[in-house]
Amino acid sequence: MPRVLIADDNVQNAELFEAHLDGNSWETRIATDGEDTLAQVESFKPDLLLLDVMMPKLSGFEVCKRVRLAHPTLGILMVTALDQPSDTEKAINAGTDDFLTKPIQKSELLLRVKALLDVRHLTDETERSLAYFRQVSAGA
Repeated sequence: MPRVLIADDNVQNAELFEAHLDGNSWETRIATDGEDTLAQVESFKPDLLLLDVMMPKLSGFEVCKRVRLAHPTLGILMVTALDQPSDTEKAINAGTDDFLTKPIQKSELLLRVKALLDVRHLTDETERSLAYFRQVSAGA
């Protein structure tokens, strides 16, 4: 069963994401700050990380950089209220696979989560990215 770690310091947001993912065959867990997220990546061993950008202790950008170095094939989907092109660029530079802006549409979230989980077995970064974008474009 695939594991999804939801990292968001806003409990209502985290619970909403968890409710959106409910009913699928994914095990979920919630982390509430950057340090907790790093610890749970090591203990829970998720297949996908839904990562808020604005979190206490360590920002989502910093968490993403650290996770990407330690776990290059872990799917990372950054989720944030930030909506400037520079924010998207920072997320990409940090190593995210994709970036969603709040408020999140349930169907869009599920599409991207499913696509990232479907391509997690691919170890080549380019191959994984291409397979992911093909699935998202096709509506998985």
